[in-house]
Amino acid sequence: MPDDFERMWSDLAPIGRSAQSGGYFRQPFTAPENELRAWFLEQCAARSLRVESDAFGNLVGWWDVGAGPAVLTGSHLDSVLDGGAYDGPLGVVSSLAAVDVLRSRGVVPARPIGVSVFVEEEGSRFGLACLGSRLATGTTSWEAARELRDRDGVAFGDVVEGGSSSLLASVGTYVELHVEQGRNLVDRGAAVGVASEIWPHGRYRFDFGGVADHAGTTRMEDRADPMLTYAFTALGANKQARLAGQRATFGRVEVTPNGTNAVPSHVTAWLDARCATESSLSSLVDGITTQATDRASRDGTSLEVTAESVSPAVVFDPVLAARVAADHEDGDWPIIPTQAGHDAGILSAAGVPSAMLFVRNPTGVSHSPAEHAELPDCLVGVSALADTLERLAQ
Repeated sequence: MPDDFERMWSDLAPIGRSAQSGGYFRQPFTAPENELRAWFLEQCAARSLRVESDAFGNLVGWWDVGAGPAVLTGSHLDSVLDGGAYDGPLGVVSSLAAVDVLRSRGVVPARPIGVSVFVEEEGSRFGLACLGSRLATGTTSWEAARELRDRDGVAFGDVVEGGSSSLLASVGTYVELHVEQGRNLVDRGAAVGVASEIWPHGRYRFDFGGVADHAGTTRMEDRADPMLTYAFTALGANKQARLAGQRATFGRVEVTPNGTNAVPSHVTAWLDARCATESSLSSLVDGITTQATDRASRDGTSLEVTAESVSPAVVFDPVLAARVAADHEDGDWPIIPTQAGHDAGILSAAGVPSAMLFVRNPTGVSHSPAEHAELPDCLVGVSALADTLERLAQ
């Protein structure tokens, strides 16, 4: 007998959880994520789902019924560093539970249904978000991906076989359920919502160069300190994004030589920028870069900016979104935008009609141990996903 939603969630709760922070460390191809993948395989076996994998580690458990283009659902199991419990796993658990709901209703879909697990969605290990779905859709090449390295210098090509993927060849539609990463549904008083679009966003590496020196003997006016240039840049990015109503975050910094009593010689910082339009994103990043370049010239430091990944806006098929949102017991579900990237955005951009369901997050906090969803809302999400799969698979 397959485990129900509450049992599955209870089984996942301790895996990869930090005793200190309560957050999760489920980076791709590490012991916690491998344990989660083993759990997924067990759950598929309990439901007699045929599991298919590709050369990059992506998985799909197929309910082999009907014929024609398949309906795919699912999400991911990896996390950001010290992340929350719900981002990713909620979609996987809900997808398995939705299959159970359909079977309990006696539904026999006319099209195959698959439950997916995409690898390295967060980009927390190899630096490129949605890496698994990018490779599965062919929007990122294996030649480029194999050279990506984690913080310890391990190449992506050293941990996966690599090659090509036909995992999505039969997929006609993709539906991803996800915890909302914001407060839109809280403010609306709705347990579930449907995505209209994903904001364009990008990750940019800022390399600030300076001159290492002694923290005690070097006069302040004699320094070429890249940390000062970085600090000014981070403050300036915050101000520019606030004034424009957009998003700019420096969340990761590496310092060389990283000594308490030394002026650093180099600072590398990563900017995450997200905007309502692609032109707004370009303007924001250009403005931050211009301000940083001007500051570097005054500090006697250098600056090089590299766009590591830039994702354009994704507008989900409005007809599909309306179909997913319409005619439910409590009326239509709200259709809302999201500022977070998702595998659904990658599949949609690659030409696979895609939709997203969001489950209310009472804290509005994500990528943090405070990320949350109440059990009753999660169960509403399962029912909503089951309703959606039933509609799309007929």
